[in-house]
Amino acid sequence: MDIDLKIIEGMTADEEDFILERLMTHNAATFGPTDRRELAVPLHDDDGNLIGGLTGYTGRGWLYVSMLYIPDELRGRGLAARMLDMAEAEAKARGAIGAYIDTMNPAALKLYLKQGYTEIGTLKGLEGGHSVTWLQKRFQLRR
Repeated sequence: MDIDLKIIEGMTADEEDFILERLMTHNAATFGPTDRRELAVPLHDDDGNLIGGLTGYTGRGWLYVSMLYIPDELRGRGLAARMLDMAEAEAKARGAIGAYIDTMNPAALKLYLKQGYTEIGTLKGLEGGHSVTWLQKRFQLRR
């Protein structure tokens, strides 16, 4: 079989789903079945419109926070910390031992450190002098 590879600008959602499904099947066969469960803390305005929130999932004993967004006009009210606390509490109830997250935002990094996360890696030298930091937080086990 002769494989012809090429670079394209992007894929459709169906094409991405196709690859993701196969990757998840491969990973389950290689590493065992996952207990992945989605998790979200949506943020709505007074009219019920979605304006921000937290999304992520639990799986293989960890919470991954994939997105956390607070609109500018609501920042500084402790909403991000409350959302993290809620997600972490749910993750603990699901049996997770910790959480991980990444950020490019210096203000978010400061918040995550204040919330008890510790840096586990940084990629420096992104365009504009930015960097990406990965963080983790181990949950204390109750006895």
